[in-house]
Amino acid sequence: MAKNNNYGRREFISDSVKTLAAGQLAMISLDQDRIENANVNGMKGSNLTEIATFENIKQIDAGDLNIGYADEGPADGPVVILLHGWPYDIHSFTEVVPQLTAKGFRSIVPYLRGFGSTRFLSTETLRNGQPSALASDIIHLMDALKIKSAIIAGFDWGARTANIIGALWPERCKAMVSVSGYLIGNQEAGKQPLPPKAELQWWYQFYFATDRGRAGYEKYTNDFNRLIWQIASPKWNFDEATFQKTATSFNNPDHVSIVVHNYRWRLGLSEGEAKYNGLEQRLAAAPVIPMPAITMEGDANGAPHPDSSIYAAKFKRKYKHKLIEGGIGHNLPQEAPKEFADAIIEVSSFAT
Repeated sequence: MAKNNNYGRREFISDSVKTLAAGQLAMISLDQDRIENANVNGMKGSNLTEIATFENIKQIDAGDLNIGYADEGPADGPVVILLHGWPYDIHSFTEVVPQLTAKGFRSIVPYLRGFGSTRFLSTETLRNGQPSALASDIIHLMDALKIKSAIIAGFDWGARTANIIGALWPERCKAMVSVSGYLIGNQEAGKQPLPPKAELQWWYQFYFATDRGRAGYEKYTNDFNRLIWQIASPKWNFDEATFQKTATSFNNPDHVSIVVHNYRWRLGLSEGEAKYNGLEQRLAAAPVIPMPAITMEGDANGAPHPDSSIYAAKFKRKYKHKLIEGGIGHNLPQEAPKEFADAIIEVSSFAT
């Protein structure tokens, strides 16, 4: 695959967007007053993604992958890497990025392996969803883009990936914003039983552990993921157009394999790759996060998540936790984009 080729221009509809020119990078910006008024009125971005998308997706070879990514904002600005989770994609950040660009940040927003236009370079590579593999992908992306260090921010799988990078490659992470805090785990911990109420929240993990579950997810991918959105964000009134904009990312040929392997690996039911064994051994010690950090939580997060009091001690530099109120669920960047962008801007000041 060729490096740095444009993946294509995506169609978008807008009555309140304007184009911002920043060097050679093109981006789409929502009108700031519209964002702020929506937040004041309690919308928290619930429908605004209908009118915004990333205009250009680039592709670059990095490690085992050809990674699709948005690159928005001034080329010489401080870099922020924004990482999505499952079952979401880069559209979780379409309203975050314009606010960061307005403050002079350059935002890199990659599709994780198994999502969107990101593809494996070889048909022989294991479709591996283990956390250290996802984190290694981002390090390879930074190397390919010649980014020495960046602020890294994410939620769900993206927050776990940010945590791992901060713990294992602290020189590459200037500061961090992590929704649901400290999410580094290991296979041994994953084998330990939880109280029944907690196990119930992980129902899909056990579903994916079966052949029936894999077949079901492959057959009903969009129905399954729409249900996860509803459970994880019970007060987020997203519409079908918003969901469908992200659902195109699930058409990735490796999506089902990556998702199923991720959850099976956590339970110790699937092997990873030997090249990640050293990283996993270090992660099993639950290492601290040695750079400035802000953790965030929505007050209506319906997905499994630890209480902030449990993980606060894992962050060893300047640290703050923010509870975002107003019915905010698991997909915090898309549901509360202003608050998420503000946290990135604030944590950047911690690192100076």
